[in-house]
This record gives sequence, C-alpha cells and structure tokens, in this order.
Amino acid sequence: MNYIQPANRIAGFKPYFFAALNQKINELKKKGISIIRLDMGSPDLPPTDEIIDVMVKNARDPHQHGYSAIGGTPQFRQACADYYLKRFGVKLDPAREVLALVGSKEGVFNLSQVILNPGDISLVPDPCYPAYREGGRIAGAELYEMPLLPENGFLPDLNAIPDAVLEKAKILWLNYPNNPTGAVAPLSFFEKAVRFAHEHKILIAHDAPYVDICFGGYVAPSILQVDGSREVAVEFNSLSKTYNMAGWRIGMMVGNADVVGYLNTYKSQMDSSQFNPLLAAGIHALTSDQEWIQERNDIYLERRDIVVKGLQASGFTVEAPSAAIYVWARLPRNITDSTAFCDRLLEETGVSLTPGVVYGKHGEGFIRISLGTATVDVKNALDRIQAWMKKA
Repeated sequence: MNYIQPANRIAGFKPYFFAALNQKINELKKKGISIIRLDMGSPDLPPTDEIIDVMVKNARDPHQHGYSAIGGTPQFRQACADYYLKRFGVKLDPAREVLALVGSKEGVFNLSQVILNPGDISLVPDPCYPAYREGGRIAGAELYEMPLLPENGFLPDLNAIPDAVLEKAKILWLNYPNNPTGAVAPLSFFEKAVRFAHEHKILIAHDAPYVDICFGGYVAPSILQVDGSREVAVEFNSLSKTYNMAGWRIGMMVGNADVVGYLNTYKSQMDSSQFNPLLAAGIHALTSDQEWIQERNDIYLERRDIVVKGLQASGFTVEAPSAAIYVWARLPRNITDSTAFCDRLLEETGVSLTPGVVYGKHGEGFIRISLGTATVDVKNALDRIQAWMKKA
C-alpha cells in the first residue's frame, strides 16, 4: 500500500502534454521512425555569438559564481527598463516595476499564487497557454473560460462576462501576439481592457513573449503603452523567443509596482535568482544592436509561408499569422478529433503536431504548428502531410 499521497491541490493533475509526447516520440524513434517535430515552441536557432561570448567571459570570472541578487541584479533590471523605453516608449522604475524571472513561465504560474485566494475567479482565454489555467487551479481559484473565436479575431469578448463572475474575478489573462493562435491585438483592444480592469478592479496579466517576432511590417504593442495601465496591469516578457534563449530561462515581469513587490517577496522564499553570467548575457541581448532579429524573423516568415501553403493545399483552413512562431489551422471538415488526428499522423508519417484541444475545449478542431524547426525539415514535414492527406 502506498501511504504517501499527493496534496489534494495536485492530485488530479496530469503530466504536461509535451512530457507525455516526448516519451511517445522516443518510443517511435527506437522503432526507426524518422521524426520531424513541429510541436514545441522552442526556437531551433541559437543566440548571437556575442550573447554567448558574454556569458562565457563572465562564467570564467571567479567572482561570478555566488548567489545573485533576488529578483535580478540592478544592472539586469535597468537593461529591462532600457529595452521597454527604446522598444515601446514606456518608462519603468527598474527598482520597483521590473522583476527578473527564471523564465517567464515561472512568473506566469506564480502570479496566481500571490494574487488568488480559494474561491476567487481567474479569467482565462480558451484556447490558451496551459500555465494560466493550472496556476489558478493550484491556487484554489475558480476558472472562467473566455472563448477565443475566429469570428472575433481570437480576442475575448469582455462584455460577455457575467456580472456575477466579475464580482469575484481577480485576474484577467491576455496574451498577444497569441499562443497558440498567432492572433494579434490592436492597441485599441488594450485600451478597452484597461478601462474594463479599472471598472471592475481586476489585475490584467499580459503575457507578451512574442512581441518581437512580427512579419510584414507589423509591430506588436505593449499593454503598458496605454494610459492608466500601470495601475491595473503587469506584463510578462521573455528572452526565450526574441533572443533564441529558451533554455537559458531568463524572463521578466514589469508594470504595477505593488504586484512586482508581491511576486518578489514570494520568489525570495522559493528561488535564489539566476546565474550571474546568464544575467550578464541577458543584459547584452536587451541592450545591443537588435538588427539581427529582423534577419531571424525572415527565416520564420519563410517557414510560415511554407506551412500555410502546404496546409491549404491539404484541405486545412488557415490564415497567415502576423506574429509569433505558430500557425493555427482548422482541420478539414471531415476530421473533428484533433488528438486522434495528430496521433495517427505521428505514427504513420513521423510528423509531430500539437492537437488544438491541448490548449482548451475551444481549441478542438484545430492543430498548432511551431516554426521552431529547420526550414528543410519544415518542407519535408509538409510534403509528408500533403502526401498522407491525399491517401487518407
């Protein structure tokens, strides 16, 4: 008999989708199946040589191996503030309105722990990045799912949220450019959201790791560009996607000083910040010449167009996204189960996609394709999909 049982708050949790997928893919590889992964949103390209060199140089300094400052070094916080000023025209107090994170996922999850009490409501998009939901569940909150529908540009209809829900709501989660849909939000939507948050005394948590991956001249805004946002909003950003540093685990939360303080206090009890050489490299990434990012985005653009063209030729309904590293496609009409479709595709072609239902019930009937795979492999994967769909 197992006498040791998990806490009630995690007893019903299942492993993260990609953990189970990794296991399945490893089993298929053992059978000799050639796998092309278009599922996880992990950039395949490296950071610049300069970023790596800064990290290596600092790692060789014998004085850089002690504990780092909780919440990030003052220099890293200043670099985040400098980035926001240059990129968005938003002036931040680095000491009070900026917090370093061990990757933005950590901060996204932990924000719910410092804001929500059992019985509070978290307003969560559907489909969405799963950490918004699961962070709220761990905190004991109730979840109210806001449908993201194609006919509304994958923006939530804030006016459709019932008054009874708004009375208990504490956090409104937004994420643009969006994962998984690739949708973008105009500044006018953020203005509406900020007014809404003031009216209902709700904190907006805007997750914005894709703001610097844009195509066709589109430039993504920050919610902090809106007047009055500082009173009701925080924004998460990350070096993972913009600077190809996903495994380095460096992110930030900026905005409302009180909320930054709450999370800083919480984190002081659970982590000891990051390795100083990583933060030094992060400073260089944020403050050095940014022109290379456009060249990298052009690579994603080529991949995006390959995916969109290939899926359209295979019977999917899909529009080319203006930002982010994902293509969100509706399955052909005769296919309704995204999980079964992706399982069969993986087993019969070796191409791994993500079922839309992983991101919520309104994601059913869709699949998500990541652009974080070598272009030649993207081409091969779409060739496999097209050939397979013709036989299906």
